[in-house]
Amino acid sequence: MTHSAVNLTAFSAEQIRKEFPILQTRVNGKPLIYLDNAATAQKPGVVIDRMNDYYRNENANVHRGIHTLSQQATTDYESTRKKVQAFIHAADEEEIIFTSGTTESINLVASTFARTILKPGDEILISAMEHHSNIVPWQMILEEKGGVLKVIPINDNGELILDELDSLLSSKTKLVAVSHMSNTLGTINPVKEIIKAAHEKGIPVLVDAAQSIPHFPVDVQDLDCDFLAFSGHKLFGPTGIGILYGKKALLDTLPPYHGGGDMIKTVTFEKTTYNDLPFRLEAGTPNIAAGIGLGSAIDYVNSIDWKSAVAWEHELLTYTTEKMLEVPGLRIIGTAANKGSVISFVMKSAHASDIGMILDQEGIAIRTGHHCTQPLMKRFGVPATARASFAFYNTKEDADALIRGLLKINDLFG
Repeated sequence: MTHSAVNLTAFSAEQIRKEFPILQTRVNGKPLIYLDNAATAQKPGVVIDRMNDYYRNENANVHRGIHTLSQQATTDYESTRKKVQAFIHAADEEEIIFTSGTTESINLVASTFARTILKPGDEILISAMEHHSNIVPWQMILEEKGGVLKVIPINDNGELILDELDSLLSSKTKLVAVSHMSNTLGTINPVKEIIKAAHEKGIPVLVDAAQSIPHFPVDVQDLDCDFLAFSGHKLFGPTGIGILYGKKALLDTLPPYHGGGDMIKTVTFEKTTYNDLPFRLEAGTPNIAAGIGLGSAIDYVNSIDWKSAVAWEHELLTYTTEKMLEVPGLRIIGTAANKGSVISFVMKSAHASDIGMILDQEGIAIRTGHHCTQPLMKRFGVPATARASFAFYNTKEDADALIRGLLKINDLFG
């Protein structure tokens, strides 16, 4: 993704952060500096208030209810489907399936689409930087079907080696599943190029957009992806809600994922007939409040200057990276030319867990560990990294506090 010059004088992260209640709190006696956005983003007050309003004033189950509360809840819940359709530029609202998050979305495709088409010896292609949620479901189904998992390698900068893509795509490849943006490296992958190469050989592609969706616009029709998954909680919405997008022609071929209420038309002891899309793939009472909250989060994101927010995050990334490179003994893991606002790093003076603990004492929240990317840690020869990840409500003062904390760690551990 390119970052064109944008006038940021009208964009105020300081003003925006006032809309996020938790950013006004203190941790260990210090003002909270939240740099763990790749794990989950904070929620604006309008999202929190909207979910509380549902529980206070319209709590009822959705679908099939004729009373007023049920009708209102259904209208509000289903309006989110339309909002998601517009947000990712899907062609049809029936292409939007509610799930509990990216993980369930990927498992749904594995359990329905992949299980239906895979034969012994068939292959699924992923990349070396995938989250475990985009590795394990494919391993499970491939083990069941006698298939093989193939991996696009990466270079030392954390970029896909696309020169090998053509040789990895073969008549045995039944699906490509690749992250749009790495949760560990911040690398923004050229998914449109990957999709084009796969489609030339008739291979469908699933895009894991869990990390990309809060950082820049995603257009599924422009990408031409066959499936796309993301989670609400990383898009400034609630946990427990996510989206699977699929091209309608593909979704129409999928068998039900779970059995139960709402995914049926008729049930007898002899036979069940299944519902139409999207409900055939959404069994049981959904997470109604979270669904409504996700709609509110999309409204919120649409209300800000999105282009300036994207540019501000890129400026934060550049500013923080330059400062971190001046910290003695610090090495950044993932230096792709096209990168989102995620910085993973190691320090000679301290283990990642020690870095996280010391920074927490300063009120700074980062993530430490393998970030659910253990194969990636092995590729770079490290057991774990510390990870600072930014959102548009972060500031250069947050970055400066992080740098002061890292220098303090060097002083403490020598």
